[in-house]
Amino acid sequence: MKFYEDCEGITEPQGFFATGVPCNIMGKNNGKLDLGLIYSPRPCSAAGTFTTNDVKASPVRYCINRLKDSKQIFHGVVANSGNANACTGVQGDEDCSKMASETARHLKVHSKEILVCSTGRIGVQLPMSRITAGIADACQDAIEELDGGKAFQEAILTSDTRTKSCSAQIQTSSGKVTIGGTVKGAGMIQPDMATMLAFLTTDAMASSSFLKECLLDAVDQSFNRMTIDGDMSTNDSVLFLANGFSNVDIQHESSDVVSEFRKAVIRVCSCLARKCVTDGEKVTKFVEIQLQGAKNDDDADKVARCIANSLLVKSSWYGSDPNWGRIVDAAGYAKVGLDFDKFDLSYNDVPAVRQGQPLQANQAKWKEIVSQKSFVIKINLNAGKGSVVLWSNDLSEEYVNYNKSE
Repeated sequence: MKFYEDCEGITEPQGFFATGVPCNIMGKNNGKLDLGLIYSPRPCSAAGTFTTNDVKASPVRYCINRLKDSKQIFHGVVANSGNANACTGVQGDEDCSKMASETARHLKVHSKEILVCSTGRIGVQLPMSRITAGIADACQDAIEELDGGKAFQEAILTSDTRTKSCSAQIQTSSGKVTIGGTVKGAGMIQPDMATMLAFLTTDAMASSSFLKECLLDAVDQSFNRMTIDGDMSTNDSVLFLANGFSNVDIQHESSDVVSEFRKAVIRVCSCLARKCVTDGEKVTKFVEIQLQGAKNDDDADKVARCIANSLLVKSSWYGSDPNWGRIVDAAGYAKVGLDFDKFDLSYNDVPAVRQGQPLQANQAKWKEIVSQKSFVIKINLNAGKGSVVLWSNDLSEEYVNYNKSE
């Protein structure tokens, strides 16, 4: 497998084109790219996963309904930033459908063949006159087959500080297959899934059901393993499109090749997820929690998530304070029957607690590790075989300042 980061992302696979244009969606007249389009002249099979929040934005409901038909083909995705089109009532649903129909009209395809995503502020109606004008410009770029993968990446950003993309390439008996991906997401991050829009493309031939199997597995091992602030969004979406441009029918390849394809999807999603965590709103630390020895995987997830979402724990990480007492406390209120007398904890490979006994002689080393921009907390509950890996980060004053008012 060949792997690349910070590339064109979704246009790395053959036959996909993308663009990003300014629509002035937030009315700031700052020239920001805020509407993006992914386009494949060849029809695509598709799959998606979405937020489990009871409050789902109009484009989320729209995509869920479109993807119910496993035989439905698609030609692209239109996505905007700056406005989530969430909690916007009937008008929001009509505006979402209008985005699809306008895109389809310019691309000369059926409106059912266009998926829609939005991200931004909740409860505000879309400025449709500006959006429809932007759609016309974006479609013209796509028809001219401009390679605007980077522009698309910029167009979907909100509080992100940088674009996020990667791609993987595998060799098959029939030729090479590429998987490309891009994601936006920096705040309101808590599975299932995180507040983000993620887009994957591949030039392999694959059914929608196969794509969904691969995607669900990959999302579970990536986007659902991260938490920035414990808040679940209304707009989370991961879409996966396959246009078959390579003429490689991945499902008819050997089991080893199919396995390699699945691993490539996981690697792309994992890379994008880690990029989200490191670009969390005003964060300074990337923290990986490796928890094992729980009674089962669900218990492991509960404990790790309590630790990762604790404001006290996250604040101590920001202050480079190896305050393991806060970690133990958070682990305890997961209420999984934790026995502290069996509890082990290490910062990287330096032990802090063994069988419930603190190893204070290592305190200077803990401090040194937690002062780094990236470190690992390893915990063993010594109660079973359940385990989990979770990615998180610290909580700074700037996070509060940034989010105290829109």
